[in-house]
Amino acid sequence: MKCVRSFRFAMVMLLPAAAIALGLGSALAQSPPATAPAATPAPAASPSATPASPPAAAESPAPPAAAPVQTADPFGEEITLAPKTVVIRKGTANWDAAFDALMDSFKTLSALLDKQGIKPTGNPMIVYTATDDTGFTYMAEIPVDQDPKNLSKDMSMGKSPEGKALKFVHRGSYDNMDNTYEAITNHLDDKKLEAKDTFIEEYITDPLKTAEDRLVINVYVPLK
Repeated sequence: MKCVRSFRFAMVMLLPAAAIALGLGSALAQSPPATAPAATPAPAASPSATPASPPAAAESPAPPAAAPVQTADPFGEEITLAPKTVVIRKGTANWDAAFDALMDSFKTLSALLDKQGIKPTGNPMIVYTATDDTGFTYMAEIPVDQDPKNLSKDMSMGKSPEGKALKFVHRGSYDNMDNTYEAITNHLDDKKLEAKDTFIEEYITDPLKTAEDRLVINVYVPLK
């Protein structure tokens, strides 16, 4: 899940409408003109003839119902993060076992809250505080409205990140987040935006109960 830089190129073949029109006009120009038939004298109108009634206008068919609009997930949406009171568990992990380490922290925090009858007031989050080629340090956070007791040495109470950030959405497994972070890196480069040395993942679907390939994760990139 390291933020790597790469470039992708896509080629799209388009047929200009002007070329279609030019081809159609050429075909018509090459067709020989049709010979007009000899004129036939019209019969004299009868004085007693009754004018014919105009044909009834054909009813236009009702237009088909419009298909529902599919909205895309936000990608680079500017937001302002509001701080939340959270219980925190700090940890370190290597990339090969990253997801298992994060889920272990969520399980530990959830067990603590369940034992004391404290309900979370928001989605669980991971705040990455440092990364390198082999691993990372992080804080697993769960929003609460009261302070739990008997915190272990690696736990504490605090506030979630706040301030201006960009929001991105990832759908799918944690292992496939490489593609999402690559797209985020390219977006920041294109927009010439400078990010802080941290990023946040908010797990919209419960990562302890949801199949990994069905995860929905909001990624927040705080800006300087």
